[in-house]
Amino acid sequence: MTTHVERSFRGISERLTVRYLTKLGGEQVDDDTVEGDNWTATFSSETVSVGPSLTLTEITIVFEGESDHLEPLVDEFAQKAMRAGG
Repeated sequence: MTTHVERSFRGISERLTVRYLTKLGGEQVDDDTVEGDNWTATFSSETVSVGPSLTLTEITIVFEGESDHLEPLVDEFAQKAMRAGG
């Protein structure tokens, strides 16, 4: 059964998103898609305001795959993203 997990991360770039996903075993197949053996991650980015004068990039990723493969992948990506930005 395929599972979908959507998560948002602030303070990292699209370039870092691709880098982290490829380090986790994926391969970039499109500008906004990275695929692994048992998963696919599609992402988008937007600039969001944080307070009156600060903006950050927010990356939203939709992870798709078998749930037993997806949970550790999302956790590992989140750890990398936390170290990068926030």
